[in-house]
Amino acid sequence: MLRSLPSEILKGIRLTVVFGVATMIYTLAITGVGQVVFHDQANGSLVTDKSGQVVGSKLIGQWFDPSDTRYFHPRPSATVDPSTGQPLPYAGNNSSGSNLGPSNQNLINRVQSQVQQIISTEKNIVDGVPVDMVTTSFSGLDPDISIANARIQADRVAAVRGLDPAKVQALVDKYTQGRILWVFGEPHVNVLLINMALDNGEAG
Repeated sequence: MLRSLPSEILKGIRLTVVFGVATMIYTLAITGVGQVVFHDQANGSLVTDKSGQVVGSKLIGQWFDPSDTRYFHPRPSATVDPSTGQPLPYAGNNSSGSNLGPSNQNLINRVQSQVQQIISTEKNIVDGVPVDMVTTSFSGLDPDISIANARIQADRVAAVRGLDPAKVQALVDKYTQGRILWVFGEPHVNVLLINMALDNGEAG
């Protein structure tokens, strides 16, 4: 057995080198394919402004202060500052939901309060307040809102910015994204993209 030990060690070294090289080649090949075929997704689906400055990601929501009525607002967020535990909406370093069940009185009170606030702010609510206007997502970082949500906000955005409401509604249509693979999820509007379109003058 001792006589065969050097050859066994040599075989082990050879196998290690072969598998190490194969692993590196595979990794580089997959990375290369990802960069060529799925360049945007492989680099985080980043969004840049006209100057080329990165302003966010299509996949991670950002907080637009509800007091700034010029913009479409995302759904509420339950994330907190990880160092203080204080509420910090859309804290990208602390993805989390509220974990409050539908029978939790704190959740019921918060939703009722937000419904009244939205009714006082948005003037074209006909069929009730869409659920995503008053409930948080599981991650707390949802970048999208429902079409019903966006349509309600469009009239307020148009009025504040002095724009034609029909053009802002058309902008909602333009930035409506369909289901993933035509099956999964619901049609939605990315809040960051439509707000950037507004600032770029796409609605006039």
